[in-house]
Amino acid sequence: MKRQAEAPSPAVARLRRTRRLMTLLFASTTAACLVVLAVVAVRIDAASRRSGLDHEVGSRAAGLSRAVWFDAGVLHLEPLREDELAQGAQALAVLQAAPGKPPTLRNVVPGRSSLPAQDRLDEVWRRVLDEQETVLDSAPSATGGRLRWAAAPVWDGDRIGAAVLVGTELARSERDHDLLVRWLALGCTALVCCAAAVGHLLSGRAMRPALRGLDQQEQFLAEAAHELRTPLATLRLTVERGGSSDEALRLVDRLSRLVTGLLARARLESGAQRVELVPLRLDQLVETTVEELPDHDSVTVTAEPVVVLGDPDLLAQAVRNLVENAQRYGGPAGSPVEVTVAPGLVTVRDHGPGVPLSDRERVFARGVTGAGQGTGAGLAIVRWVAGLHHGTARLSDAPGGGLLAELRLPADPARASSSSSHEGLGTVGA
Repeated sequence: MKRQAEAPSPAVARLRRTRRLMTLLFASTTAACLVVLAVVAVRIDAASRRSGLDHEVGSRAAGLSRAVWFDAGVLHLEPLREDELAQGAQALAVLQAAPGKPPTLRNVVPGRSSLPAQDRLDEVWRRVLDEQETVLDSAPSATGGRLRWAAAPVWDGDRIGAAVLVGTELARSERDHDLLVRWLALGCTALVCCAAAVGHLLSGRAMRPALRGLDQQEQFLAEAAHELRTPLATLRLTVERGGSSDEALRLVDRLSRLVTGLLARARLESGAQRVELVPLRLDQLVETTVEELPDHDSVTVTAEPVVVLGDPDLLAQAVRNLVENAQRYGGPAGSPVEVTVAPGLVTVRDHGPGVPLSDRERVFARGVTGAGQGTGAGLAIVRWVAGLHHGTARLSDAPGGGLLAELRLPADPARASSSSSHEGLGTVGA
C-alpha cells in the first residue's frame, strides 16, 4: 500500500524557502555582475567605434588637405579628382574663404544636400581657424542623415585659406553597436537563467544532507515509538495486574537496553560515532533476546555455538524485530515460530500466508511493515543492521509453507572452534 501524500513539515518548508531564497540570491548576484560587465562592454565598444571612426575620417581629411595647394592665391583642386581618398569619401567638400569673409563651397560630392546646414559649416570654419588643425564634429546632413565630419586646414602662405571637409555616416557603426547591445542583452538573460538553474541545483545538493537528516530524524522517532510501545504496554499491564517485581524489573531492563540501542543507532546514522564490532556468541544472544519477548512461549530456538563480530545491542534489536514480525504476521496469535542459529546465519520461520514475491524487497523499505500494511520500523531495521555488519537480510518461502526470514552475518571461524569451551564469551545481554 502506497503512503498517502503528506504536507511537508515546518522544518522542510523552511529549508525549501531557504533554497528558493538562495536561488534568487544567486541569480540576482549573477545578474548584477553581468549588467555591470555589459555596461562596461557597451561603453568600451561605443568609445572604440567612435575613436576608430574619428581616426578614419580625420586621416582622410588630413590626407586630402595635403593633396591640394594654393598658387598665387589660387586653390588647385585637380588632385581631388584622382585621389583614392577622395573617391572613397561618402561626403566631400572644400570650404574656401577670403580674409574676413564667410566660406564658400567648392567641389561638393555628392551634392549640397549631403552637407550640414550653412550655420554649422560656418561653425566648423571658425573652429578650424581657431584651432589651426583638423577638427571633428557630428552634424546631420540637410536630408537628416547623421554624419561624422572632419575638417583639415589648407594653408595659403601663413594663413588658412581653405579647409577640406570629409564626412562619413554614423548609421553603420550605430547598427553594429546596437546589434552588440542586443546580443549582450540576450546573452546576459540566458546566463542569468542558467545561473538560476545552477543555483537551484547547487542549493538543492547543499540542502540534501539536511533534508536527509530531517527524514532520518522523523524516521528514528517513528521507529523509537515502535520499539518502545510494546515493552511499555507490557510493563503497564504487569503493574496494573500486580505482577511480580522481577517481571517488572526485567521489563525495565529491557526498556533501558532499548533506549541505549536507539541512542546508539541515532548516533550511528548521524555519523557521530562508528559501529564497533566485537566477538560475541550469536546463539546466546538470540536465546536471551527471545526469552525477553513477552510472548516467547510459542517461539522455539535451535542453536549451535556461533561466534560473530557484531554489536550486541543492534543484533538483538534485529533478532527481536524478526521474531516479533513473525509473531504479528505469521498466522493467528500463538502460532509457532522457529528460530535457528547456524554459523553466520539466523533464520526465523513462521507459518503464515507469507509475503508475495513482488513485495519481498519493498517490505525492507523504511515505513513498511513485514506484511506490507501500515507503517513502522519492521524489517527496515533488520536490513540496516545487516548492512552495518557487512551482512544481508532477505525473505524466502519456507519448506512446507510459511515465510523464512534470514539474517546472514560473517562468522568468526577462528573463535567458533573454541567457543563451546571458552568461558570469556558468556551470554551477551541484548
